[in-house]
Formats: sequence, structure tokens, C-alpha cells
Amino acid sequence: MVKVSVLVMLVLTVLIAMGLRWREQRMPQVAQRERLGMMARAKKKLDRWVTAAALAAISTLVVVGGLHWLKIWVN
Repeated sequence: MVKVSVLVMLVLTVLIAMGLRWREQRMPQVAQRERLGMMARAKKKLDRWVTAAALAAISTLVVVGGLHWLKIWVN
């Protein structure tokens, strides 16, 4: 079960990061902002991945925990 949850968390992290990037590009105030320096871009990218990893960890805990409790209630 641990391998499955780690795989789910990795996949969710990538999907959420892609969604966050898409959202940032669609926002007009972000798109019109002047070009950022190299360090600012790196920080922005790191922040996006940390946010995606946190959201993926929470959602994985909720899904796997819910499946665990469902298994307990059924048996």
C-alpha cells in the first residue's frame, strides 16, 4: 500500500503543479507583470512545487485514509 500511495502522491504533485502553472499563466495581472530575474523565477517555481506537493500529500492522506475506513466499516 505504501508504494501505491507514494506513486499517487507523485502523480498528483505533477498534475497539481501543471494546474497551478496554467492558472498563473491565465491570470491577467501575472501575465502583464514585467519579467522576473533568475532568482525570482526560481523562487516562484519552487513555491509552486512545494504548494503542489503539500496539496498532493493532503489529498493522498484523505483518499487513502478514506479507503482504509471504508474497508474497516465494510468488514
